[in-house]
Amino acid sequence: MQIVLVWLAIVIVFSALSPDAFFDSANFRNIAISVSILGVLGVGTTLIIITGGIDLSMGSVLVFSGVVSSMVMERMGDGQGWDVAAAGILVALASGLGWGLLNGFLVAKAKVPPMIVTLGTFGAALGLAQVLTGGIDLRAAPDVLVESVGFGDILGVPSLVIIATVVVTIGIISLRRTRFGLLTCAIGSNAEACRRVGINVDRQLIKVYAVAGLLAGLAGLLNLTFFRSTTIAGHSLTNLDVIAGVVIGGTSLFGGVGTVFGTVIGLLIPATLRNGFVILGVQPYWQQVVVGAFLITAVYFDQVRRAAATRGGSRTKFLHRVLNRNRKDI
Repeated sequence: MQIVLVWLAIVIVFSALSPDAFFDSANFRNIAISVSILGVLGVGTTLIIITGGIDLSMGSVLVFSGVVSSMVMERMGDGQGWDVAAAGILVALASGLGWGLLNGFLVAKAKVPPMIVTLGTFGAALGLAQVLTGGIDLRAAPDVLVESVGFGDILGVPSLVIIATVVVTIGIISLRRTRFGLLTCAIGSNAEACRRVGINVDRQLIKVYAVAGLLAGLAGLLNLTFFRSTTIAGHSLTNLDVIAGVVIGGTSLFGGVGTVFGTVIGLLIPATLRNGFVILGVQPYWQQVVVGAFLITAVYFDQVRRAAATRGGSRTKFLHRVLNRNRKDI
């Protein structure tokens, strides 16, 4: 995969420029941790963009889920056991799922464009989080949750990285090996054709947005355990960072094409660039310039690829292959 070669080239360049500071296991550990939460969000965002949609609300849903989870755990008293932690986990996941279902219903049933829907829920989720807290970050999280998830590790691997890896692995398998992934790609290729052969497009869209919301809720919990705070003001650009990573990783903004693995590499590229620039002492403003250039280049190559696919008829062949499968599988 070409995107992997690009990331490896960046690693080689920074390793040559600063071998002692950059090419170090502790530094790669830091990069992996920094990408973990974005990677969880990236799985859901990849699914949404494959359907031809967009999600601008993920950062706010992350914050809202962390806020509600923290409030519930605080109201349960000073308990530091897994009973309090379990309640916080369930509330965070339920909060994210609720916002995802709302997004999916408005997109699929009310036929409101995804950008408008998620822009609205972006403001609503963040606003409600600020209303509930008065704009002050909450820090209530049981020590057992913080120590096992936020700062824990298994065989030297951070728990955050392990959780993100599990989510990514499930995302890869679900997208490429299951009925859910098949329908997601088919809808992104041609939703109207799917409707004509009896596929319930609306139901599938609601499922996709619900999964993305659930993962945003999980990311909110991970964020709370890692930073020991709800970081209300710290996620204003999270949605753009994740979308940039998804697009850089090869997922088409026009729908129908994308991989979760590509998204992971797409998120690693800007994270590695920022890390390397910090080590080399490059001004942070240049970091945004380079990441922006990568994003524009990725979209350009996506358009070139789409044009080639249209001329070759590969996109049409893919859709015919999907729709001609056994109806029982679809």
